[in-house]
Amino acid sequence: MTYPYTAFREEIHTALARAIRKEYGTDVAVRLEAPSEHADAAFPCFPLAGVAKASPRDIARRLAAGMEGEWIDRVEAVNGYLNFFICPEQLGREVLSLVDAMGDRFGALEDRGTSVIVEHTSANPNGPLHVGRARNPIIGDTLARLFRWAGYRVETQFYVDDMGKQVATLLWGIRNLDLKTEGDKEDHRLVAYYQRAHARAAEDEEVDEQIKDIIRRCEEGDPEALGAVKEAYRGVLAGILQSLERINISIDSFVEESRFVREGTVQQVIQRLQESPYAGREGGALYLDLEPFGVHGRNKKFFLTRTDGTSLYATRDIAYHLWKAQQADRLVNVLGEDHKLEAQLVEIALTILETTVPVPVFYSFVSLPEGKMSTRRGRVVHLDDLIEEAVERAHREVKKRREVPEETARHIAEKVGTGAIRYNIVKVRPEKAITFRWEDALNFEGQSAPFIQYAHARCCSILRKAGDAGVSPLPGSGFDHLQEIRLLKTIALFPDVVESSSQSCNPAALAEYAHTLAADFNLFYRDCQVLGSDREEQRLALVRATQITLRNALELLGIAALEEM
Repeated sequence: MTYPYTAFREEIHTALARAIRKEYGTDVAVRLEAPSEHADAAFPCFPLAGVAKASPRDIARRLAAGMEGEWIDRVEAVNGYLNFFICPEQLGREVLSLVDAMGDRFGALEDRGTSVIVEHTSANPNGPLHVGRARNPIIGDTLARLFRWAGYRVETQFYVDDMGKQVATLLWGIRNLDLKTEGDKEDHRLVAYYQRAHARAAEDEEVDEQIKDIIRRCEEGDPEALGAVKEAYRGVLAGILQSLERINISIDSFVEESRFVREGTVQQVIQRLQESPYAGREGGALYLDLEPFGVHGRNKKFFLTRTDGTSLYATRDIAYHLWKAQQADRLVNVLGEDHKLEAQLVEIALTILETTVPVPVFYSFVSLPEGKMSTRRGRVVHLDDLIEEAVERAHREVKKRREVPEETARHIAEKVGTGAIRYNIVKVRPEKAITFRWEDALNFEGQSAPFIQYAHARCCSILRKAGDAGVSPLPGSGFDHLQEIRLLKTIALFPDVVESSSQSCNPAALAEYAHTLAADFNLFYRDCQVLGSDREEQRLALVRATQITLRNALELLGIAALEEM
């Protein structure tokens, strides 16, 4: 199965290679630029100037005359570029046929025979998710959906830090404090124990030592200590998962950090690395000298153990990645920007061990206008609070716009509110910072999920009014209106967006595409009468193709494609 723009580019490659060989007697790599406002594909002639002994402008004019094919409508030579335009009739016929045949799989790519593990969320289970950390699961889940659509076999993993200070502090608090807590969810009730215990440890050395003892016993693989910690954080983790489920995120498997201590994998890592030429000792502690890898200053010594021989978090992380490398062909980790150094050090260790190195997707944190969020200080906007506020605002909008039964209004509000949260976060490239403002997060106009959802609902409404039971595309569909052609081209780009977004690990590109498709449909609807026009059948086919593509794009974004709003 070949998608239209793929066939178009293949035809251009063949025609260009033939023309260049004929005119200049040489073979060159043909690299096309992506569609833009100037052309559906472009070839810069500048790399040919040295071989052809001519200016790029002259080369473009000379080559343009020899370009033809069933997909190529016309070619323009402009300022040293060859601008290619796709044939609207061929595009309309192929796009509508494919959408009709593939339905809810339109845009999906063929099975690559490659597996991917996407590790995301992996939040310390010591309290509810706040908005600052909610960016991680939303990016991770969207990437996992993209990878599946792009033909990969995907597993999502949550790496549970069950040996760190946070969970040890939580356990101490539950064991030693008598608190009256409130809330419907256990993660909101239990976080008070963590916060109070953290404050006590900062004031009382004895409490701090007791928490350190729990950590030490966990690092030694003590079954009683690990079991107690797991029992302590179980309710928090359950609450986190409830929050994720509400924004349409599920996780395939949970991997506990302690398993690699219990199974002896961490000791195997230590043994293998201490035999490497980069290993050294300082006061009994094992480290790797990373200066040969370009790491200088105080970070050049990457410590793997303490002086007493117990492992560090990063050492256990290496063991986890060695295990993951045996489970999948490709590893993707969604990490906060504060993990960049540690991720670099772990990557070097994995390179020394000659195993798969993960692809990190770093994201900047979400902050409040007054500064960074902090669970331990209790200065946060919880994800649950954001969800409730979003749904309530959406409910008010639904009731204001139309009269529907309360049950229907609540259903629409839930899907619109949670969709608004996901889209608002994922539309920004991961590496760019976000300052959280209620008015931005819950904006239902402009580049937002409700805008896209409403376009989908409008498509469904048109098709219902037409009594559509599955509009079939027409051979030689004959689209000639500017907005018809524009919409067709945008629909046809969907598979390319899936490919490029998955390869670049940039879900923001998918979010932008979905908004562009919705906006182009609105322009089409504004300028092109559908029902009752002499082009009704062709245009209904285009509405149907838009509805399917919007639905599929929303599915990849984890957002409900509503049939009414």
